[in-house]
Amino acid sequence: MHPCHHARATPDKPAYTMVGSGEVVTFAQLEARSNQTAHALREAGCQPSDTIALFAENSARYFEICWAAQRSGLYFVCISSRLTGPEVAYILSDSGAKLVIASAKLGEHARDGADEANVHTRWSIDGDIPGFEPLETVRAIYPQTPIADEMAGTDMLYSSGTTGRPKGLRPPFEPGAPIDPDTVLIQIARAIAGATEDSRYLSPAPLYHAAPLRWSMTMTRLGASLYLMEKFDPENFLQALETYQITHTQLVPTMFVRMLKLPDEVRLKYDVSSLEFAIHAAAPCPIPIKEQMIDWWGPIIDEYYAGSEGNGMTWIKSPEWLEKKGSVGRAIWGELHICGEDGTELGPDEEGQVYFGGTPPPTYHNAEEKTKNARHPDHDDWSSLGDVGRVDADGYLFLTDRKAFMIISGGVNIYPQETENVLITHPKVADCAVIGVPDPDFGEAVKAVVQPAEGVEGNEALAEELMAFCRANLSKLKCPKSLDFDPALPRHATGKLYKRLIRDRYWGKKESRIV
Repeated sequence: MHPCHHARATPDKPAYTMVGSGEVVTFAQLEARSNQTAHALREAGCQPSDTIALFAENSARYFEICWAAQRSGLYFVCISSRLTGPEVAYILSDSGAKLVIASAKLGEHARDGADEANVHTRWSIDGDIPGFEPLETVRAIYPQTPIADEMAGTDMLYSSGTTGRPKGLRPPFEPGAPIDPDTVLIQIARAIAGATEDSRYLSPAPLYHAAPLRWSMTMTRLGASLYLMEKFDPENFLQALETYQITHTQLVPTMFVRMLKLPDEVRLKYDVSSLEFAIHAAAPCPIPIKEQMIDWWGPIIDEYYAGSEGNGMTWIKSPEWLEKKGSVGRAIWGELHICGEDGTELGPDEEGQVYFGGTPPPTYHNAEEKTKNARHPDHDDWSSLGDVGRVDADGYLFLTDRKAFMIISGGVNIYPQETENVLITHPKVADCAVIGVPDPDFGEAVKAVVQPAEGVEGNEALAEELMAFCRANLSKLKCPKSLDFDPALPRHATGKLYKRLIRDRYWGKKESRIV
C-alpha cells in the first residue's frame, strides 16, 4: 500500500501523467525522486513531526514532494495557489513550517509570505525564484534509496476559509509508524469504488484540496495510474476521459454544471464509456443537475459527505439516490445524529445540526474555540462540521445548508441552498449565490447575486426573468427580494463558494484579506 512496492513490481508503469503537458512520471521515477527529496529534507533539518509547506499549482513535481514528506514522518501543508503573500504568511506561521517549496509562477507571493513568516529554507519548482534554491538541483546530489529512519508523515490541511480565517487540521503524530498502512480510504476505494492496480484515475481539481490530494494518493497506494489536469476545463476533461480510457474520477457539482452547459455537439462527441465510477462531494449538487448527469453517464455516479476533519462520512450510490433524490446517503464511518439548538437529539425528518458520533472529533490547530464549538455539549465523541440537515426513517441524510449561511428574516430561518439550486438550472445563469442582506423591517432580506452565462447581459429584464423563475419554482419566503449581477463569483477551485466575501459587500466587513 505504498508506491515503493509498485516501484519494485512495475517500475516502468506510469504513476501519473500530466494531461496538459503530457509529462509521465513512472513508479520508479516517483520512488527515486521522493527518496532523494527525503534525504534533502533531512539534510535541511526537517525531523519527524516537523512541518513543511508546498505552495504550487498542479505540477509533475507535486507528488514527488508529498511522498517525500510522507515517508519522512513530516506534516506537509498544501497551500492554495490562489492565496496572496500575507495569506501564505499566515499559514506558514500558524503551521510552524520550517521549509517552503513554491512554484515559480507563484514566486512573488511565496517570497513575500516566506519573508513575513521568517521561513529561511526555500526551494523552488518549475522555474527559478530569487532567493529560492531549485529543488531539482538540491536533491540531485542525494541517493535514490530510502532514508534510514523512514516513518509515516501526513497532510496538515487548512480549511478553505469560506466563512472565516482558515484553520489547520493537525492529526496526532505517531513516531515510527510504518509508511504503508491499510487505511479507511483504501478500504473504501477498493470495496465501494472498485479501484484496483488496473484503474486509471482522472483528477481534475487542485491538489492542495483534501479530496483530490487524498484520493489521488490512495489510488497511487493501490498501484493505479493517475491522470492529473493542470486546470479543469469541461471539454478537456471529456477529451481526457476518451483519450486515456479513464475508469475512475472525482468531481464537484460546478464541474457537472459546466459540462452540461457545453453545446450538445461538443458535449456528446466524446466517448466516456470506459468510465466505471465517478464520485462527487465538497458542495451540494442540485437535483436536476445530478439527474442529467445520471441520464448521460449512467448509474455510476456516487456521492459522499465528509470533511477534511475525517470525523465521519456518508455515502450514496446512483440507484439509491434515484429513490432518495437529494440525499447524501447513509453513514459508512461514524453514527449520524441530528440535534436541535439546545443539543437535544431530534427524530426522523426533523431538521437540525448534523453530528457524527463514535469517531475522533476534530482538533483545529491553534483554535481552541473552534475545536470546542465543533463538539456536542453533552457527548465528547459527537462532532459537527457546522451543517444542517435531517435524517429520514431509513437513515438517509438530507443536507439543508451550512449553519453559517442561514438567513433569519422576520424571525424565520431560511437556508439559501434551495434557492441557489433553482437558479443554477436557468440557462442564462453560469453561477449564483443567495445571501441575507440588511433589511430595516425584517433584519435580513433574501438577495441573489448572479453570474450571467457567457454572452448574456445582466440587466433589469434578466433580473425580473430570474426572479419570476424563482417564484414559479419556490415558495415566496425563499425567493429573492432583489437580484444583483457579478461577472465572476469568488468560488474556490474545489467548488466551494466564498460566500463570506459576497456577504461582506453588503454588510461592510472588510477587515480580513483571507480567502
